[in-house]
Amino acid sequence: MKKHIGFTLVEMMVALFIGGLVLGGVMFTYLSMKVTTRDTMTIGELQETGRLAMNIMQRDIEQIGFWGTYYEKSMTSENTDTLTNPGNDCFGGLNNGSFPDAASVTNFRSVYAVNTTDNTALSCINNVKKDTDVLQVKFLEGLEIAPAETNNNFYYFIAEQDRGEFRRGPVDAASISGNATVWRYRHHVYYISEQTFTINEQQISVPVLMRKRLRPGSGMVTETIMEGVEDIRFVFGLDTTNNSRVDTYKSIENMTNSDWESRQSILTVQVFLLTRSLMPDANLKLQNQTYTLGEDANKRELTFNDNFRRALFTTTIRLNNVGANLWRI
Repeated sequence: MKKHIGFTLVEMMVALFIGGLVLGGVMFTYLSMKVTTRDTMTIGELQETGRLAMNIMQRDIEQIGFWGTYYEKSMTSENTDTLTNPGNDCFGGLNNGSFPDAASVTNFRSVYAVNTTDNTALSCINNVKKDTDVLQVKFLEGLEIAPAETNNNFYYFIAEQDRGEFRRGPVDAASISGNATVWRYRHHVYYISEQTFTINEQQISVPVLMRKRLRPGSGMVTETIMEGVEDIRFVFGLDTTNNSRVDTYKSIENMTNSDWESRQSILTVQVFLLTRSLMPDANLKLQNQTYTLGEDANKRELTFNDNFRRALFTTTIRLNNVGANLWRI
């Protein structure tokens, strides 16, 4: 009688059972790694968004108070030749346009901020997110420009020790003093807006860090800086005793006109920035997520009950060209 060699039904069932366990373990590991990888990528994107947004604003804020080789403490009709502000200019308060108002009795503001109560701010923004801060900065880039390198795509500040002039390029070397220096002039306004994007065939409302930038011929143009920035808040460190040390911190609500107009009082700017993932995470089980922007009496506390991941960033930026650190050559 010929003997057949093979597996019995019991052996087959045992093999299938063991194979199912192994396959289930592999699938579980794969799904777990997929979720972990997705979470890691989302957290990494939040961190990258916050870091880049901070770096962009920090470069501008650090330049506040820098006016090249111009050493006067104010800009008046006697020591500064100015230009006409563009029709779509961003301004708030007295003498706070793109260029100094020679007829004003107040000092030109190189930094200013407002907290929004609706969707408008600084006469030039009509889509800002409500209850967020808007920052306005005016400064010179840190690299001196040779007249031959100037062009009509930028505004420039021609600086002497006791006299300054705003001028659209190009700057003719023969038209300026031999002791004058030429610097590229900037006027930027940062704010939060909300835009609608199509992601994975879904209409998603995304918070965006925006910027208004002064450009010759166009006035204040609008630029998208970074998607995923949901909120921003600024607190200012002031020297009230003229010893070049921060004596008090003030939120925007507590800042006075004299605080904004002084070229030596604001020494630091605290920045609180909240980033948000672009897409919701259905697996996120956190509820009542609370983030606190600031530690002062006017701190902003935000609580969320959605499925978006968030990260809060904070830094203190020193203004290198104010107080005892006023730029000198």
